[in-house]
Amino acid sequence: MRIGPYQLKNNLIVAPMAGVTDRPFRVLCKNMGAGLAVSEMVSSNSLLWGSEKTRRRANHEGEVEPKSIQIAGADPKMMAEAARYNVDQGAQIIDINMGCPAKKVCNVMAGSALLQNEPLVKEIVEAVVKAVNVPVTLKIRTGWDRSHRNAITIAKIAEQSGIQSLAIHGRTRACGYTGDAEYETIAAVKAAIAIPVVANGDITSPEKAKYVLDKTQADAVMIGRAAQGRPWIFREIDHYLKTGSLLPPPTVHEIQTVLLHHLVDLYDFYGEETGVRVARKHISWYTKGLVGSAHFRHKMNQLTELELQRQAVIDFFDQCLEHSERLRYTEESEDIAA
Repeated sequence: MRIGPYQLKNNLIVAPMAGVTDRPFRVLCKNMGAGLAVSEMVSSNSLLWGSEKTRRRANHEGEVEPKSIQIAGADPKMMAEAARYNVDQGAQIIDINMGCPAKKVCNVMAGSALLQNEPLVKEIVEAVVKAVNVPVTLKIRTGWDRSHRNAITIAKIAEQSGIQSLAIHGRTRACGYTGDAEYETIAAVKAAIAIPVVANGDITSPEKAKYVLDKTQADAVMIGRAAQGRPWIFREIDHYLKTGSLLPPPTVHEIQTVLLHHLVDLYDFYGEETGVRVARKHISWYTKGLVGSAHFRHKMNQLTELELQRQAVIDFFDQCLEHSERLRYTEESEDIAA
């Protein structure tokens, strides 16, 4: 897949997720086979650009190119200014957020709430495209509720305004993350426009990725929640799409090694205090569904020191390794890719 001058190594993209797709997670997913990873959304409000949170979200130091930063807002001029600012900071692709269903985003008429206002969508995408000399991409949903699926109209506006790739989550804003994603609208959008289309929503396995690509004829798939605690899903999908065969699941030792390296990156990126706190959710995702993990997570979440947290992870996986080289899951494991 190509976005502007950038030829991606494959058609697997990490979805932007607030509080998740920080630099350590993006680097890890790219190392595990993702062709592109989009940052957490950065506010278009210039008053927030100097905040530590925003600086971290826009930090791409040492990351494999191309570097894609997502911006969010509802004012065309502010969005254009935010795009210029982030390009000056090293962004090579600007992604516009019109897909987030979170109330705090939609309540200020940003994210997927913008889908209700097609003229404003046009103003925003035109302003951002004109403001920068790098590719601009857009992420949307199928509409704002099931009675108002206007993704085709939005897609045509995007294409005519210079957007170079369109990602679509197969739910409406009103659906949030409930119910099953539907792919018919994504297929209809793909048939209606010529720019690359990326399918997103409920892609939880190599088989599902192939199914969605076949059903929608999309150019790529975007994976979000299924990669939480399971970054190797990208290499699994890549291998399956190329060969038609499934890779064996990772060994206990490999998962332990991946998680420990992830923790080191989190500690370095956030500092010890914040790093330990951020690491808790990742440790929970990596271990959810594993035999004995509920008790482990309860104890681990009480730990406040880096070395204690790290040692707890080592001990837990060493115990897993005593029982099997491959991880064994309880019925709870169904939640891993929820």
